Amino acid sequence: MGGAGGRALRLFPFAFGKRPGGTLSAAGAPCPAGGGRWGRERGRTYARRWDCSGGDGSGAGARPRRRSADSGAAGAGGGGGGGGEAAEKEEEAESRSCPASMGRPAPRPLLLALLSLELDCARTSQLLHHGKGPTWVSALCQGRVVRVPAGSLVRVVGTELVIPCNVSDYDGPSEQNFDWSFSSLGSSFVELASTWEVGFPAQLYRERLQKGEILLRRTANDAVELLIKNVQPSDQGHYKCSTPSTDATVQGNYEDTVQVKVLADALHVSASPLSSLGLGLHLGEPFELRCTAATASPLHTHLALLWELRRSASRHSVLALTHKGRLRPGPGYEQRSHSGDVRLDTVGSDGYRLAVSRALAADQGTYRCIVSEWIEEQGSWQEIQEKAVDVATVVIQPTVLRATLCRNVSVAEGKELDLTCNITTDRADDVQPEVTWYFSRTPDSTAPGPHVLARLDRDSLMHSSPHVALSHVDARSYHLLVRDVSKENSGYYFCHVALWTPGHNRSWHKVAEATSAPATVDVTWLEPDYQVYLNASKVPEFSDDLTELECQVVDMKSMGASVRVTVSWYYRMNRRSDDMVTSEFLAVMDRDWTLKYSERSKQRAQDGDFIFSKERMDTFSFRIQRTTEEDRGSYYCVVSAWTKQRNDSWVKSKDVFSKPVHIFWASEDSVLVVKARQPKPFFAAGNTFEMTCKVSSKNIKSPRYSVLITAEKPVGDLSSPNETKYIISLDQDSVVRLENWTDASRVDGVVLEKVQEDEFRYRMYQTQVSDAGLYRCMVTAWSPVRGSLWREAATSLSNPIEIDFQTSGPVFNASVYSDTPSVIRGDLIKLFCIVTVEGAALDPDDMAFDVSWFVVHSFGLDKAPVLLSSLDRKGIVNTAQRDWKSDLSLERMSVLEFLLQVHGSEDQDFGNYYCSVTPWVKSPTGSWQKEAEIYSKPIFVTVKMDVLNAFKYPLLIGVGLSTVIGLLSCLIGYCSSHWCCKKEVQETRRERRRLMSMEMD
Repeated sequence: MGGAGGRALRLFPFAFGKRPGGTLSAAGAPCPAGGGRWGRERGRTYARRWDCSGGDGSGAGARPRRRSADSGAAGAGGGGGGGGEAAEKEEEAESRSCPASMGRPAPRPLLLALLSLELDCARTSQLLHHGKGPTWVSALCQGRVVRVPAGSLVRVVGTELVIPCNVSDYDGPSEQNFDWSFSSLGSSFVELASTWEVGFPAQLYRERLQKGEILLRRTANDAVELLIKNVQPSDQGHYKCSTPSTDATVQGNYEDTVQVKVLADALHVSASPLSSLGLGLHLGEPFELRCTAATASPLHTHLALLWELRRSASRHSVLALTHKGRLRPGPGYEQRSHSGDVRLDTVGSDGYRLAVSRALAADQGTYRCIVSEWIEEQGSWQEIQEKAVDVATVVIQPTVLRATLCRNVSVAEGKELDLTCNITTDRADDVQPEVTWYFSRTPDSTAPGPHVLARLDRDSLMHSSPHVALSHVDARSYHLLVRDVSKENSGYYFCHVALWTPGHNRSWHKVAEATSAPATVDVTWLEPDYQVYLNASKVPEFSDDLTELECQVVDMKSMGASVRVTVSWYYRMNRRSDDMVTSEFLAVMDRDWTLKYSERSKQRAQDGDFIFSKERMDTFSFRIQRTTEEDRGSYYCVVSAWTKQRNDSWVKSKDVFSKPVHIFWASEDSVLVVKARQPKPFFAAGNTFEMTCKVSSKNIKSPRYSVLITAEKPVGDLSSPNETKYIISLDQDSVVRLENWTDASRVDGVVLEKVQEDEFRYRMYQTQVSDAGLYRCMVTAWSPVRGSLWREAATSLSNPIEIDFQTSGPVFNASVYSDTPSVIRGDLIKLFCIVTVEGAALDPDDMAFDVSWFVVHSFGLDKAPVLLSSLDRKGIVNTAQRDWKSDLSLERMSVLEFLLQVHGSEDQDFGNYYCSVTPWVKSPTGSWQKEAEIYSKPIFVTVKMDVLNAFKYPLLIGVGLSTVIGLLSCLIGYCSSHWCCKKEVQETRRERRRLMSMEMD
C-alpha cells in the first residue's frame, strides 16, 4: 500500500494494511493505541497514514515511495517517530479517537481482492490518462492525477522544448509544487528541477539552470511548464513530473512520464535567386516571389509555408499553405485569393511561388517566407521547427496622371457645346481610362452637389442622356458634346479621369485618378424658330385598319433648352363645300408632358384605341388602332413653343399649325360565299363520304377562314327533330378539334383538312346508316387586328349535302313486357325488352344490340327520363348509381330478349319503364353497321305497400306499451292508497283504576 503509486479505495470506510503479526488494520483511520506516525521526507509532509502495529508500537510505518530521507525525515522505530514534538502531540490526540474495533482480523480472500484492486487502480490511472481503461474503475479509483502530454514529443536540435504538467483531484492547499527528473533510457532518473527546493537539481543541470537554458514556469496553482532552450541531442529521453503529496490519504498517481525525441536539423529554407531583393512596381503591375524549402528528416514530416508582409512595425499574413495541404488566405486577402489575384503555387519539389497579378498600394513592404515542420504523434500534429527568410522588398511607385480643359467657352442657346479633355500619364501598359464629366454651379469641384453629365467607363460603354454625347479621338483625348444648350447649361464643367488595370478573373483595380481645372461655359439666348409638318405613315384601306400620324418639328436647332415645345391634335369632319367646317379638339401634350383628352377621345384612349406619344424630341405621333368609318376626316396638329422664365414659370411664345391630312376609304359591305359539293354522290353504307367547300370573299382585309361541319337529320326523321349536330371544326390557325362527335369506335373516322387557302375537304370513313342526314360547311372569315389578334368579319353557311342510304334490309321493333306490373314493396320486378325483326332474315351471328333501360318517375311522361342500366353489343353492363336500396340487374336471355330485374323494390321504383335498342348489322364486307336507334312503348309499374306487414310491428308495440302503462298505473294507485291516504283512528283511553278496599281506607 505504500509508495507514490498506491491507491486507497473510497468504496469502503477504510483500507486495510497488513500488520507484521498477520492481522489487518485500517489505513487512514486512527489506531486505538500507539504506532501512529507521520510519513516525512526531505523536510516536507506527504500523505498522512497510520501504521497500526497491534499496540506495541514496533511495526514499521508505510511511507510513500520516495528517495532516502534527510535529517528531517522520521525513521521506522518502535512506538514513535522522529518527526518533532508537535507532530507527536497531534499524533497522540488523533490516536485517542481510534476505535478498538478497527484492528480486528479480516478474512484472507477479502484481503487479497482488495490488495489486487488497489494495485489495479495504480495501473488504471495511467490508462485513463491516455484515454484507455474501464470507466467503472475510474469511479472507484479516485485521487490525485498528474498529467503530462500523452505520447511522445519530437523536437529539432536548436529549437525550444516546452513540457506542461498539471495536477488535479488533490487535497490540501491550492498551490502545488512540482519536481522534474530526467532519464535518457527511462530506467534511472536524475533530478532536473523543482519549484520549491533549490538543491533539488543534480550537478549536471545546475549550470544550465543558472544560465536560463532550463526554466520552470508556473502557469497556474496546479500547473507548470518545463522549458528547455536550444535543445541538444543529449536532451533526448524520458522526463518525469512528480508532485509531493498534500492529501489525507495516498491515492491517485503522483508522477507521470513523457518521452522526448530530438532530431537533427534537416530543414533548409532559402530565397530563390530569381527573386530580386528590391522590386520597383507601378500600381496594377504583376510580380512574383519565390523561396525554396526542403527537409531530410528521417521521420515522416510535413512542411507548412506562410508568406508574410512586413510594413513599418506591422506584420500581415498574406497566404499560407498548412501542413495538411490547405491554402489559407490572411486577413484582408480572402477576396483577392478567391478571385485569383493572389496565388500560391508550387514549383518543382521544393519551390513555392507567391504570384500577385495586379499590385496594389497595400502590397508595398518586405516579404518574408516562413516555413515550419510538423510531425504527427498520437493522432495529432506537432510543430517541431520553424525557419524564415526575407525574400524581397516591394516598392509601389505612384502613377503620374493629369487632366486638362480649355478655361473659357461661350456658346449660343440652342447650339452644341463641345469640350475636350486631354489626359497625360506615364503609364504605357494595358490601363483603361474611365472619364466622367461633371457640371457644377461653383468652380469648386469638391463642393457638394456636382451633377454627372456623362461617363465613359473602362469597358468603353457610354452612360449619358439624349442631349449629351461622348467621343474620343485617341486614347488621350475625350470630347463632351451637349446638344441644344440653354441658360441652364451655363456653369463650370470638370473632367475626372481614373485609370484601371484588369485583374485576375475579370476584376479591375484603380491605379490613379485626377480631376481637371474647371472650364467656364456661358450660354446666350435666341428666339425660337421652327416649322411643323404632318404626314400619315400608315393609311387605312379598310375598316379596323391602323392609322398613324406623325407631327414633326423641323429646324429646332435655334431653340435652346429654355424653350419647350408641346403638341395639340385636332379632327375636322369632311363636309360639302357649302357647309361650315368645324374643328374638334382631341388631345394635348402639355408643357410638363402630361396628356389631356377631350370627351370624344377619352374613352377610346382608355381602351387603348387612341395612342398619343412622343417618339423623339422633334416628333409626336397619333395612332388609331382600329379605325372606324366615323374616324374618316381631316387631322392636323398644332406645335406650341414655351419659354422658361427666370421664376421657373413657362409662357407660350409661339404656335405653328401643320397642314391637314385626309383619312378616307370607300366603304363596302363584306361578302362571304361558301359552296359545297360531293365528288361521289352515290355510295353505300361502309364507304367513305367526302365533301369539299369552296370559299370566296370580298371587302375583307387579309381574310383567314375557320370551318365547322354540321349535320342535320333528313326530312321525315322524327327521332331528333330540328337538331343540328356539330361534328368537327378547323379554326383560322388550322387547329382541328372534334366537337360533338361521340362515336368512340370511330374517333379517327372524321377528317377536316385545308386543301387550299380558300378550299376545305371533309371526309367520314366507314359510314353507318345512322349517319344519314344533311351536311353543311359553316365558314367564318377573320381579319387581323392589332398584330396577333383577329376580328370576326363575316359568317356564311354552305348548301347542304345529303347522305341517304337506299337499303332493303330488315326492320327492327322493340317492345316491353312484364308479368309483374304491380308489386308489393320488397318484391321482384321483372321487365322484358323484346326485339322483333321484319323483312329479310338474318343470321343471329350477324346482328347485335345495344340495349338501355330508362324510367320516368311520374304518372305521365312530363319528367326527364333516368338511365337505369345499359348492355352494349359486347356484353358489358353499366348500371347507374341510385340513392335507394333496391338493386338492378340486366341480362341477355336470348339474341332478341333482354331482362331487367329490380330486386327489393322500393316506393321510388314506380314509374314508366321503356327500353332503347340500337341494332348493329354485319355487312357483307365484314364491318358492323349501326342502325337507327329504336324505342319501345313505356309500361307503368306500381309499387304497393303491404298493410299487414306495415302495421304489424306498430300494433304489437302499442299493445305492449299500453299493457305496461296500465299495470304501472294500478301499482302506483295501490301504493298511494295503502301508504299515503291511510287515516289514523284515535281511541279514547280509559283509565283503569282499581277500587281501594274499604279496609285500606
